[in-house]
Amino acid sequence: MARILYAASPIPSAGWLFDGLCGSQGVEACRFLPLDPRQAAQRVARQACRLAQEEGLQTLLVHPRAGSRLEFCPRPSQIQAICRQAAQAGLRQAVLLSSTAIYPPSHHHPGHVGETHRLRRAENALSQAWKRIEQAFLEPCRDFAITAAVLRCCQLAGPIAEGHLGDLLSRRLAVTATGFDPSLQLLHGEDLLEALRQAMLQGAEGIYNVAPQGVIPLRKALRLTGSRRLPVPYSLQQALRWLLTPLGMAAHRSHSEYLRYSHTASAEKIEMDLGFRPRYTSHQAVESLTGRKPRLKGSQRGHDKFGMDRDYIQAYGRTLFRLLHKAYWRIEERGLLHIPARGRAVLVGVHRGFMPWDAVMLLHSIVQHKRRYPRFLIHPCLVKFPCLANYMTKLGGIPANQQNADWVLQQDEIVGIYPEGIRGAFSMYREAYKLGNFGRHDFVRIALRNRAPLVPVVTVGSAEIYPILGRIDWRWFKRLSEWPFLPITPTFPWMPLPLPSKWHTRFLPPLHIEKEFPPEAADDPEAVEKISARVRDLMHQAMQEMLSQRRSAFFGSIFDEGDREADSSTADVQPSVAAAVPLRGERRSF
Repeated sequence: MARILYAASPIPSAGWLFDGLCGSQGVEACRFLPLDPRQAAQRVARQACRLAQEEGLQTLLVHPRAGSRLEFCPRPSQIQAICRQAAQAGLRQAVLLSSTAIYPPSHHHPGHVGETHRLRRAENALSQAWKRIEQAFLEPCRDFAITAAVLRCCQLAGPIAEGHLGDLLSRRLAVTATGFDPSLQLLHGEDLLEALRQAMLQGAEGIYNVAPQGVIPLRKALRLTGSRRLPVPYSLQQALRWLLTPLGMAAHRSHSEYLRYSHTASAEKIEMDLGFRPRYTSHQAVESLTGRKPRLKGSQRGHDKFGMDRDYIQAYGRTLFRLLHKAYWRIEERGLLHIPARGRAVLVGVHRGFMPWDAVMLLHSIVQHKRRYPRFLIHPCLVKFPCLANYMTKLGGIPANQQNADWVLQQDEIVGIYPEGIRGAFSMYREAYKLGNFGRHDFVRIALRNRAPLVPVVTVGSAEIYPILGRIDWRWFKRLSEWPFLPITPTFPWMPLPLPSKWHTRFLPPLHIEKEFPPEAADDPEAVEKISARVRDLMHQAMQEMLSQRRSAFFGSIFDEGDREADSSTADVQPSVAAAVPLRGERRSF
């Protein structure tokens, strides 16, 4: 049975949690210690010590609150003093209610980060403040050997709400950043209460993220609460907040950064260690905030973990994408039958023209012909700027890292990877059809580890939409855009209109390396490098064959009916790489 000393500022959410703890199973006693940031740290600590000794309390629960101008209650010095006095009073367990805001919002955020995610020095002041709060809590706990647990909770949204986002959802008019629609994780109060109870009863130790099962786009959350959205350019917002915050007329500008980029957290650790799984989704938490009883079934439909919107893709597929595919670039394709109708696969492509139109056209083709929705690993610069961030996210672009690729394949979906990286996209036109280095060959490791086939795809013609004829190494521009240089093309940057070149795309037969190698081959550098070289050779050969058939960059076909028949006859022919790639120190038996 837990006997709890609850130290927090007297705010509605703290009162609601206190009432919930008092009535919780396994909680024998709970006493509330109201805190005021104006009080001296030692005075607050003595009050805590006296209350703990008089009531025989065993567990300290600290609930800091971040104000609109980054004033914290309790302050870090108060938290440190309370923990030291609590240890001297005999309390052997301490729990800090922290926040996932400690993970700074950024276009480099990989999405659904775990507790071991490295907290780099962040420019966001709120993230830095939460780091100081955790350090002030953990330091005395280590010194006095107190069992300490930190619960990093997502934004509380139902049945009560707090913080900048809570205020936004409760307003009739909500100011948002133009061109951004981040995916939010909103936690229901009952789930937070249960997570606290499990942490204290099980004597949890360490850091845990407390996050709901799903996400909800900001626009959808505002629509559910009846708030009208007022988009304002982010730079203008920041300038106004810089002027109005000292006057108490606006929240600190660091709060608004969390409404620009997605900064989701993973709750796998708390489920594995404590068996805690939230009951409510983010959608249901917002529903409870409106006073409606949340629907426990069907409320999460349509809210993708990384923000993909299939209705959005289909709408563009009937309009813009169809126009570009059929009329503007007149794309001809062969080998679409090599895209599996179901199951996982790694699509390996060649990216040229520095704008991501080749990936968008591949997405459109696969959706139209196979009814599948591949997800492409994208560079952070594609979600840095307004409108483009929203566009790329809804099309299924996800931050490029191995963890996200693993997640896609574990859902039995298709992940698209461009092994040359951003350097390949910015190839000079004179070298546009020469394949560059495939980097660290991570696409092979991802496929081997997840038992997925490799499907190479080559496009000729996309390099001509923005043929890079020159470059300017402008330091300011490179830092702003995160591009390797400012490209000079016939139309860019003077008029960013792509040229109407003729595209030719060929999907090559899949390489079923999952049938030829075990997952352990992902750790064999020699095998990985040779598989990568084999894929590169196949793609280079196909590209050169297609170029040899092309008579013009803007007109004509390079495929004939014989190509179509050849595609059908080789549908089941899989190029083997096993014969050329012996596994290090192993004998293949399958």
